[in-house]
Amino acid sequence: MAVSARSFQNWRTAAAPGESNADLCRRTGIKRSTLGQQIVRGKVSEDTVVRVARAYGKNPVEALSDFEEYSDLLGGPWRPSAAELLSQVSYICILQMILHRSQPADRQDYPDLARFPHANAIRSWFEAVDPGDLRQRLSAATGVAPQNISAQLLAGRLAPELAVEAARLAGVSLTGGLVATGLITSDEAGWPQGGQLAALQALSDSELVFLARDRLDGVGKQIRKFEHDQENELMLLENLG
Repeated sequence: MAVSARSFQNWRTAAAPGESNADLCRRTGIKRSTLGQQIVRGKVSEDTVVRVARAYGKNPVEALSDFEEYSDLLGGPWRPSAAELLSQVSYICILQMILHRSQPADRQDYPDLARFPHANAIRSWFEAVDPGDLRQRLSAATGVAPQNISAQLLAGRLAPELAVEAARLAGVSLTGGLVATGLITSDEAGWPQGGQLAALQALSDSELVFLARDRLDGVGKQIRKFEHDQENELMLLENLG
């Protein structure tokens, strides 16, 4: 979707009064050609809005809510569910928590959730909030084919407008999908400090093990697909001689 270039120009004038495009690009790290192309096309990406907001000390969620396309972000639910919090924990940290529980009771070396990037963050979030028909409902609401939505999720991405619309349809935190996509941070979205760790700690031993099992199953399928694709590429190269 992106946001209207005209709306962006009005917004950036208020957010960064007196700043030229060159000043803006210098402070945000956005290439002048990239910003110029977006403005000429009439659509400015959400990432540009977020980077400008950060550079000028404005909360990205508040900044996005200034645009018609995301005007309900501040009015919608903010607090993530336990399922959303757990969806943003990597399988490595889940395994570390299992190992932690096998240690003596006085050990406090909980896993550092920030150390390990979560490659499947957006897909895990989508599955966590999906009541079973979210792809179909999201497709009907946005006009994006279900297979295209699935392809984005498989590739580890989801357009911001789709992430927010999915949250609207699922009735969960409107910023949750933006956190999962990496557009904004959990702090910027107002997620509770230590919320992910607390959600892990609240699980019983059996729940923790089953969660690890499900995540490892997903990782295993991805690895098998990767290995299969590599084998096919090698066979193709050999046949080409």
